[in-house]
Amino acid sequence: MVVIVSDYCSLDGSIDMFCYPRFDSPSIFARILDQHKGGHFHINPVGNTRHKQQYLPNNNILQTRFMSEEGVIHVTDYMHVPSGEPHANVLLPWLIRQVECRRGTYKVRVEVYPAFDYARARHTTKVINENLTHENPVHYHSGGSTSLRGPHRVLFDSENGLKMDLRYMMHCSEATAETEEARRASEEGDDELSESDELSIEEKDGLKCHMPRLQWNVDERDGMLGAGVWAEFQMCEGQRITFVFREVPPVGKEGGEEDPPLTTPLMDSLLRQTARYWVKWINKSTFKGRWREVVYRSALALKLMIYEPTGAVVAAPTFGIPEEIGGVRNWDYRYTWIRDSAFTVYALVRIGLTEEAEGFMRFIEARCQELNSDGSLQVMYGIDGRHELPETSLDHLEGYRGSKPVRVGNAAYDHLQLDIYGELLDSIYLYNKYRSPISYDTWVAVRRLVNYVCDNWHREDMSIWEVRGNAKNFVYSKVMCWVAVDRGLRLAEKRSLPCPDRDRWFRTRDEIYETVMARGYSKTRNCFVQSFEDIEQPILDASLLVMPLCFFISPTDPRLLNTIKEIMKPPRKGGLLANNLVYRYDHSHFSDGLSGGDMEGSFSMCTFWLVEALTRAGQWNSEFLQRAIIIFEQMIAYGNHVTLFSEEIARTGEMLGNFPQAFTHIALMSAAFNLDKVLSGSYVGST
Repeated sequence: MVVIVSDYCSLDGSIDMFCYPRFDSPSIFARILDQHKGGHFHINPVGNTRHKQQYLPNNNILQTRFMSEEGVIHVTDYMHVPSGEPHANVLLPWLIRQVECRRGTYKVRVEVYPAFDYARARHTTKVINENLTHENPVHYHSGGSTSLRGPHRVLFDSENGLKMDLRYMMHCSEATAETEEARRASEEGDDELSESDELSIEEKDGLKCHMPRLQWNVDERDGMLGAGVWAEFQMCEGQRITFVFREVPPVGKEGGEEDPPLTTPLMDSLLRQTARYWVKWINKSTFKGRWREVVYRSALALKLMIYEPTGAVVAAPTFGIPEEIGGVRNWDYRYTWIRDSAFTVYALVRIGLTEEAEGFMRFIEARCQELNSDGSLQVMYGIDGRHELPETSLDHLEGYRGSKPVRVGNAAYDHLQLDIYGELLDSIYLYNKYRSPISYDTWVAVRRLVNYVCDNWHREDMSIWEVRGNAKNFVYSKVMCWVAVDRGLRLAEKRSLPCPDRDRWFRTRDEIYETVMARGYSKTRNCFVQSFEDIEQPILDASLLVMPLCFFISPTDPRLLNTIKEIMKPPRKGGLLANNLVYRYDHSHFSDGLSGGDMEGSFSMCTFWLVEALTRAGQWNSEFLQRAIIIFEQMIAYGNHVTLFSEEIARTGEMLGNFPQAFTHIALMSAAFNLDKVLSGSYVGST
């Protein structure tokens, strides 16, 4: 499934990032990374206009409304998802863009300029006359409306083997059939509604129905490796054009159920099916508390980031969006991090959406059959489960606002990040608790992973921030190793599962705990620190806020409260909080192996972690609870106009990093869930 999200389908009606056919496929449109050669699919009215954009209620169908004194245009964007009924179970992986004139008249311009393989592959462009077939392209419908299948389609043939075409369907409602305005314009040669702008179709009763006259112009642009097309046309109230951008079916599969001819009933059905699918899915949620609309939008965004064939979850559907404008931290997030996927399962399970956990469990079980030679998992995998994700730079792209290099692949795939085992085992524990008891084979895999943690928890690693400098004994990783062993023990106990190494697990869990308390807590600063190496010169780390969230420590433990208070100090006083936004660590005191970072934004998920830590402590301290509410409400305002969030927030308040970011939405959902429970008087102090 490919994501249609606002900001990458921008407010002006342009799709500026589109990777096809999978999340991690090379881009076809990537203008957000290069204004001139990245490629785009732009639909916008000509002239001055105001715009509004929203997702349809409880849906992932995006609608942009353009308004002026002369008229109103609606652009509705989606990718088809079958609703699951017996008559609607065939997936048509089409990018569908519906343009409808709802009032008055509007001149519309459409541009389609693909740039295949990250703008590296050449392509040819050909406009094909579809009227050469024997079929009648005109269809009459009950109620007096008429539709016309576009007489031309555009074929884009890339040298990398991908063939895409652009087709369209026009529809004219009864209201536009030979109106007085249309007749007058036709007779007087009005510039806005002249004969050259319209096609007149003779109705069965002799009346005429006017359709927009759309003619594709093939256009070569400097810097691009193939031609695009554009068209300008006039639309009147009641007229609708639906554009379909899709991969051309292989030879021999044309005309089958996966390649139906374009008709108005088909396009209406696809829209209804897609809307019904999303409404049915989100209505399974059991969360009915405060901030429900925000939580539902996050859940819908997370669902879009699941690769259905394998159950893998991407960290974000984009690549190359900088964490710092002009900087080098421009990563590719279109892969499956064990950590992010596990937290995604946690977030969805907590609000009653448990089906996705099964897909993720299948993905994990498959990876457990491919463990590294030392018995470890990788930090991340391709969405198809592949192990190697070599990182390269696309130096021919100028980058988002000049931020280079644009990276694809991710060299962190072979990092040692021991924290992933805690997040994974916690998600398996929750799956067993809320969805379905795990199988014996899964339990055997769990035992192998816990034993690996027991053997390796003491090692230095790169931890959650995937530093590219020296490995360290990060406290967060040690805490998550404790979580891994603890959840293994809980599973064994609750299910009475065979556990030959139970005694060793108990000893290791206790040893990790005591070590964190002895070597991860600075008595000079009275707070937990980033790593064991920082005990003499303490460095704060926002990941420490997770400690009460995973039940490592009591939310009212003085050691934790002191840590929270230190983090909540402003950076000039050694803290990590500025304008109620949390930075992950202080770059002036910690080198992560990369240049820059001084202008890195606050990390949105860290801010939500602070909200949840304050919430849990706020059960016994009303001041903490009030502060949690304020920070949460303010943080929500940093989302865009459709409540989607990126990885970071710049000092100016703009979003930074890949978008939408799964981890941010996960942390939002967890914070909202627990904040609502506390405000409702429900206790949140147990798993």
